[in-house]
Amino acid sequence: MDWMQIGSALALIMFLIILFPKALEMMKNSPKATSSDWKAVIVPLIIIILFIMLLIKLV
Repeated sequence: MDWMQIGSALALIMFLIILFPKALEMMKNSPKATSSDWKAVIVPLIIIILFIMLLIKLV
């Protein structure tokens, strides 16, 4: 391992140590999703999937 890989590994570990507790707090205090929230996610996903299927058929 050279010094660049060691530095990258240390930076990654520091990011995890700093961000992980904050992410847990954000997940605990976030609002719960409703059914209309899920519909707002599913409709665009279906449109994207259909568009990708169309592109695959055209190739």
